[in-house]
This record gives sequence, structure tokens and C-alpha cells, in this order.
Amino acid sequence: MVQFYNLHPFGSQQIVPMKQEPELFCCGRDCVFVACAGACKIDVFVASRDVFEPFCSINTVGKVRQMRYSDVGDYLVAVEEKNQVTSLRAYVNWRCKSTGNSRTSVRLVGLMIENPLNGGPRDQMDIIEMPLSDSPLCVSCCPVRGDLLVGCKNKLVLFYLRHLSLNNELSALDFERSLNLHVVNVTPIQIAFCAGYVSLMMEFEVLVLKLLQSPKGAAKTTAPDANGLGQPHEEGLINQAPPSSPCPLDLDDFVICQRPMELFGEESRSSGISFTLESIGLAKEDVYIQIQYILYRSFSLDLSQVFSVEDTKLHSLQLLPMYRTGTSTSLEGSASSQNRELLSLFCFFSMPHVGYLYTIGNSADLISTYQYPERSQEAVVTPQFLHVITSNSLQCYTVRCSAAAARDEDPYIDTTLKTCPPVTLDICALRMQLFIGLKVLGRFQNHVILLTKAIDEDITERETPKRTFSRRAGSVKHKLPPETEPGWNLYVVNTVPTIQLYKEMVEYSRKYETIRTQSSIHLLSEAHLLVRAALMDPDLMESPEKEELLAAFRDSCGYLGDCYSRFNTKFSHLALPYYKMSQLSMSDILSRGNSIIGGGGEDYGKGFVFYLKHSLSEDLDEELSEELATKVLQILSTAEPVQLPHALCSASMKNVSPRIAMGYLQKLDTTHPSVVVTLAKASMALKMQDLSAYRIEMGRHTEMMMVYGFVIEPRLLMHRRNEEIISTELAVHLKETQTRLLVASMVALYENSKIVLQEADLFLKVFCEQYEDEDRTPQLLVDFWEALFVACPQEAVLQDLLFKLISHYICRITGRQPPDTKPLKTPEELINSCSHYGLIYPWITYMVSKELPNNDSSEELSKLQSLLCGPSLDIASVRPFLEPLQENNIAALSVHILCATRLGEYEKSINKLLDQCPEAVISYAIHELKDASQGLWWTKLLPELCNRIQHGGNENQILISALRETLSVVAMELDLKDFLNVLPEDGSATFFLPYLLHHNRKKSVT
Repeated sequence: MVQFYNLHPFGSQQIVPMKQEPELFCCGRDCVFVACAGACKIDVFVASRDVFEPFCSINTVGKVRQMRYSDVGDYLVAVEEKNQVTSLRAYVNWRCKSTGNSRTSVRLVGLMIENPLNGGPRDQMDIIEMPLSDSPLCVSCCPVRGDLLVGCKNKLVLFYLRHLSLNNELSALDFERSLNLHVVNVTPIQIAFCAGYVSLMMEFEVLVLKLLQSPKGAAKTTAPDANGLGQPHEEGLINQAPPSSPCPLDLDDFVICQRPMELFGEESRSSGISFTLESIGLAKEDVYIQIQYILYRSFSLDLSQVFSVEDTKLHSLQLLPMYRTGTSTSLEGSASSQNRELLSLFCFFSMPHVGYLYTIGNSADLISTYQYPERSQEAVVTPQFLHVITSNSLQCYTVRCSAAAARDEDPYIDTTLKTCPPVTLDICALRMQLFIGLKVLGRFQNHVILLTKAIDEDITERETPKRTFSRRAGSVKHKLPPETEPGWNLYVVNTVPTIQLYKEMVEYSRKYETIRTQSSIHLLSEAHLLVRAALMDPDLMESPEKEELLAAFRDSCGYLGDCYSRFNTKFSHLALPYYKMSQLSMSDILSRGNSIIGGGGEDYGKGFVFYLKHSLSEDLDEELSEELATKVLQILSTAEPVQLPHALCSASMKNVSPRIAMGYLQKLDTTHPSVVVTLAKASMALKMQDLSAYRIEMGRHTEMMMVYGFVIEPRLLMHRRNEEIISTELAVHLKETQTRLLVASMVALYENSKIVLQEADLFLKVFCEQYEDEDRTPQLLVDFWEALFVACPQEAVLQDLLFKLISHYICRITGRQPPDTKPLKTPEELINSCSHYGLIYPWITYMVSKELPNNDSSEELSKLQSLLCGPSLDIASVRPFLEPLQENNIAALSVHILCATRLGEYEKSINKLLDQCPEAVISYAIHELKDASQGLWWTKLLPELCNRIQHGGNENQILISALRETLSVVAMELDLKDFLNVLPEDGSATFFLPYLLHHNRKKSVT
């Protein structure tokens, strides 16, 4: 479907001053090449400030049948005919002709003149002749690499463009004949070549394929097809003559009408068109070339619309590249081919009444079909428009190339942050400009070139000739009366600037606003794509023009956001990404006028409510005024009242009147009560400093239900702004009055992935106003760690929490951090509720009981000892944390001995106990010296006690008591002989001999 709008894409027009009748032309980078009828020359006209002036003339060998210009290399290639012999020539360095220098060199392709002009400046034009075994019918230049493809009967010939350096100052262009593609019984009418993609068009068929290059050793491998799947290829690079083609039947008296067909990917092989590749180049002998089929389409003769076969043939084959945004496009020599990065590729071809536009990237897809109201003669597609000529009108249609390319550049473009009008958007016809006798069409930059040839009959009689049909193609010929002379003109129609046409489209769309149709959205989408295509032009540099385009792009996003906000369509959700791309603030959007936000609920479209909900759910660095915040409450109370408590939790609603908000919440509480509504009411009560109302609301639900409410809406406790987490008034009040609820809520937020551990740590530190002191850990944060530890987090977080807690406990024990509040959990509660906290060993309890600990650190000491006794700690990794603990008191000594014992250092632990706390040595030995370490009773402890008693000291009675216990254990565990062997030889234990003998007899009896 094509939608028609009476817009003005065409501006001024001028006539190119020519002395002879133009026969055909082609457009260059900044010029037009015109071949005149009956003359062997090409006139060149260059655009200077939108005025075309003669630049130079190029003499040709024969009459020009076809010519193409290549931006890469700045050369012109022409198919010329002289004495019924067709040849192919390339004109290089033709711009030097403008100086009046007629110096010209003629050479064969591949042959260079050594040291031309003795190293002087290059001021001559080169004509490169390209001999072919078959007559060239059509040519195409690759806009990306500058390579040349020549179409002959049953064959395509590929020439690579080469940039040769002759010496330090001189360089030249040449071509290398590289590849022949032989195809049986196919005569291309037109060909197109771009970045390895080849498209050829016959009378009723179009085939698109891609030449794939791979190392020669990988010749037998499979190549990806159009859908990325591996398929075997039969075509290969060979160095032999092609097989002879069978002699075709004489079909001059027949018209073959084949069945319409559309094939994609490897299915295109079944079209019956197959290729044989013949390598004829030398530079890339190590490269193996394969063919990947992309698209095949054939058409049948529509007898209801034609009066000759010529009027049904396909025309205007074109491959249109689009480049990745931001790639440089220096146009000096080959720089453009090196700097441009191909993003998307499109293929266009046309029947007389229908045009087809395909995207042919990884796969071929039909994106647009153009229905012409009249029979077309030629068409040219650009990233912004499709221009079509009929016999008497120039038509302009919009295209969807920028929409497809935007999705190729960003496959995730359709999100809540960004979007783009769809590729399937209806076609839009902008203008039909009347001309008389249109024949040829061309386009470059912002110029449309038209060749008109009119006779008197065209002007006076506009009737359609009678329809006749012949089986011979082109049998109908309109002969000019001998007394009439043809009238001709070469027109240059200047298209208006993108910004000017964009503004006209926006203005035109406003006539549809009141009736609320899709036409307003459609035309604004067209304007958006127009600007997007201009911004994707790689020739667009940083300039005021680009800034103006970017501003128009943002404006178009704002207008589209307005449309989707206002209309209740299935695409209303697009208001959100379009408003995001417009970079308008929420205040700007809320204040855009009554056409978007009216006075009643019926004025708020689904799209606007969708945008409002999502914007308020984000932590934007924007605060609405009290008036706009109240407006938000009015909108949501009408459209979606259940969103009111969530909206009030947004940082953007900070300035809302708490009394007005409480009124809306109380009304909602009667219809949709929930714990979130209750907590929101409590928050508003705090803002009003109504503590009585606050306590009433907080008493309506259990602690578990309130924790659930905070999980549903975390912004009741905190806001994120610029990577910073800010606490709310409700959170501050909970810290003072209900710390246990606050900690439980933070743990629940972590467990439900609403906050990560690092964010929670930072929030609680800032919350307790201790962020500046990096070494100080507030007790609230420790309570959170302990509560999270009890909840058994994942292993990765578990180790992190262990190190955090141990570091804190040690700081408290050493007195560096006195507690700011009382801990929520005692050591006994942690031991009973968490498997990571182990039972404290008896000998540790005995040691600590001998020394009265500091009351401020006794609980932290017990928690640390419990963790070290638990199963989760890797003691070796904990030891570096214990360096601040000096072994100058029993508490610190117990921690060090506990770590040494867990690491199997029993002898070292016994020595420390004997030195500093001998009272606990027996308790330690009874608990630890078991199994494999039991021998330490008589190999370590007994000799050490005897030795220390012998030397005497203040602790002699304690050591003697320990010795008795030790001897009791040793006597019970060893035989009499072994027992006597371990006794000291100096007789110091003889006093205990009767006692030991008694125990030995008792053991013998048992």
C-alpha cells in the first residue's frame, strides 16, 4: 500500500547548457558525464554551488553505448562502438583535461609505462583499453572497492582495481583481469556489483549471488549460505576453458512465458542458472573462490498490461550500500574504500508497474514493494528516496533502507531505551513532478538529473496508443514524422535540504492530530527515517549541519513520543523509547501542552501512562515540581491507581505534597489494600511528622509482611542516584526504632537480587554517616553481615563475609573500634542459628575464665573463637588477619593457639600454654591430643613438665598438678615397660612411682 502526500522534495531546477543533443549520461561524485548523439566525445559538467558548468570534454574512440563512474579511483569506464565493433575503455585522471592539456596516453590493461615523464608531475589522462573475447554489453563499478564487472553474453568478467606506486611521487591506477564467470544461455541486460555481491538481470529474471574467497587449501570446505548454514559448493576456481554451450533453439518467433518464482539462499540453485569459474588472474592464485546464492526471482509476462514485450522487461537494477555510522570517507584516491565499513546492502529492480527492494545481508528479505500509478521507465534508489520516471512525470517515494540498516547496526535497537520505525512501514509517495518526454534518470548528492526528448506528438496528443502484441521483442516502434524535429533538454532538479523537507513533513502531520489517525504517526515516522538516513551518511562530517540534523532527530523522537502517548494503539509502548531518544526531561514532557495531557482521564493514552510508570520506576536525577508531582498523582489515580504507592517512592516525586499524597493513598487503601500501600502511608506520615499515624500504619502488619513489602518496593528504603545510594526518611526512622526490621529487610533485598553486597555495604556505611572513615565499621553493617551469614549465602559471598567479620572482630578485640550500638545477636544466638559458628572448645572457655575480659569486646571475642572453631574457615588464609592481636593477654593467646592447633601445630601450642597459661594445658591436652597426636602426651608433654618442675618456679604447684594428670593418662595408655622407659632417668619422678604402680595394676586388672 502506498500513501500519497503532497510534499515538496524537489526545489529549483536548471538546464545544463549543451550544444549537441545528449544521448545518455551518468553521474559522478560531483559531476555529470554526458555522451552526445552522433559525436565521439563525452562532455563533463561539474557542480559548483549548485550550478553546473562545463568542465572538460573527453574524446572517445567510438559512439558511447554505456558508461559508469567509480567514486573509488575517480575513473570513468565506457562501452564504445565503432564500425560495429564494441570495446571497453577506462578513463583515468580525466580531471587534468580541465587545464586545457590534451596530453593522453593509451595503454592496454596490465601494461604500465616505466618512469612516465621522467618523474615529472602526472598531468595526462590515461585511457586503459580492456580487450575482451566477447562484446561487452553492460558494466558495473563496485562503490566500495572500485573493482569492475563486465557483462557479456554467457559470461561475466571481473577486473580488480589496483593502485600502483611508480616512484616516490607518482602513482597510477590499473586493472587486473581476475575471474570469468561463465553461464550458459544467459545474456544480462544489466549487472550490479558491490563488495563481492553480484546481481544480474535478464528480461524477466534477477539473480543475486556472492563471491566468497577462502585459502586454496580450504577449497573443498563448505561455505555459509544466506542463512549462515554450511552448504557444499560445486563451483570452483579452475584454470581451463569453459565448456562449450549447446546451440540454442531459434526462438525469434516465440515468446517464452515462464512461471513466476522467488527463491532464497541455496534454493536459488534450482533456478537452472549455474556458473563455471575460470581464473585468469595472477595476483590471487592462492585464493579459492566459491559462489553463494542469495536470491533468484523470475516474472511472467502480464498480457493485461502490455502492448509489447519491451514494455514488460525488468529495468533499473541497483545494489545500494549503506555504511556503518561514524566511518570516515576521505575521497582522495582509494581512501574511501579503505575507510568505509559496509553495514547493509540492498538490491532494487523494477517491473514497469512494480518496484522491489530487498535487503541482501546475511539473508535476502523483501522489505518494500512499490506500486506505480503509471508505467515506469527508469528508477534510482538512494538511502532516503526512490526516484522513478514515467513518460511524463518524476515521482518520489520514501524507502526503508535506514530502518533496516539501523537494525543491522544495532540488533537490540527495539528496547525500552531506543527504537526505530519498522521496515514494514507503508510506502509514502511525496511528489509527482510533471515533465514531457522523460527518457533517462540519474541521481547524485542532492541533484536529480533528467534527460528529456519530446516531439510534437508528445505535447499535443497524450493518448495511449492502441495495444498491439508481437511475439518478437521490441517489434513496436514509434517512428518520428520526417517533418518534426525532436526537442531535448538535460535538467538538473535540486532536491530540498533534509531539514527543510523534515520541517514540512512535521507541519503536514499536524493536520491529522485532531482526528487521531495513524496518518500522523506514519508521516512523522517518515520524517524520522529521513533524518536517520541523513545521519547515517558517512560523508557527513562534524559541522553545524550535523548538529542541526541531530536536533531534528531528537525533535522527531519527541513528536513520535507524543503520538504514541496520545493514541491507544497496540504500539503505544513505543512512547517510552521515543521519549528517551528525544532527551526531553520528564518535566518537559509533562508540560508539553493540553494536546498530550488534558484535564480528564480520557486524555491520558496508554502510551503516556506506560512512559510515566517506567520513568518513575527509574532513579532519574530529576525532581518534579510540586505542581507536576500532583499532576502525576492525578493521572495515575485515574489511569492506574495501583501504581500510586510505587510512583510516590520515586526520587522524582520528592517535592510532592505529603497531605495530597496521603489523600490519594487512603482512597486507594479502601479499594486495593496492600502492605506496600501501608508502608507508603507510613512514609507520608513521617514526612508530615505525624508519629501517631506512623505507628498505627506500622502496627497493621507483622514484621515478615513488612519485609515482604520492602522487597516489592525497595525504594521505600533507598534511592539510587548517580551511582550513589541514598536512604529515605523511613529508613532513617527504622534505624532508630526498629533496627531488626531494617536489617531483615536488607537481607531480604539481597536474597531477592534487589541489591548486591557491595551496594548494601556502601548504603549502610553512608547511612550511619561513617563513609569518610574507611577503617571504621558501624555496628549496623556488622549486624547485616551476621544476619546474612545466618541466611547461608552462596560460597563466593560466604568467604567474603567471613573475612569481613573476622577483621571486624579483631578490630573490636584490640580496642581500635569501640561499639557504637549494641549488637543484635549474641554469640549464643549465632551458634544456635548458624552452622558456620561452632561450639567453643572447653580449653578455650577455661583459658578465658582465668582472665576477666573487657566487657566491650567479650562478645566479639566469643564470636571470633566460635568462627575459628566452626567448619567453614580456611585457617591458613585467616592467619594474616591475626597479626594485630598481640599475645600479651589470655584472650589474644587463645585465638593464636586455636589457629595453631587447627593447623596441627600441637607442640608449639603446648609450649605457649606452659609459658603463659599452664592451668589450661591439661584441658587442652585432653581435648586435642587424640588419635594421631596422642603420643605427644609422653613424647612432649611429660618430658616438658618434668623439666619445668625440676627448674622450679612460682608455678611449681600448677605444674605438679598437671604432671599428675599427665602421668595418669600416660600410665593408662602405655604398658609397664613402655611406661618406665618414658619416665625421666634423673629420678625426679620417683616420688610418684607408688601412685603410678597402683594405676598400672588397676589397668592390668581392667
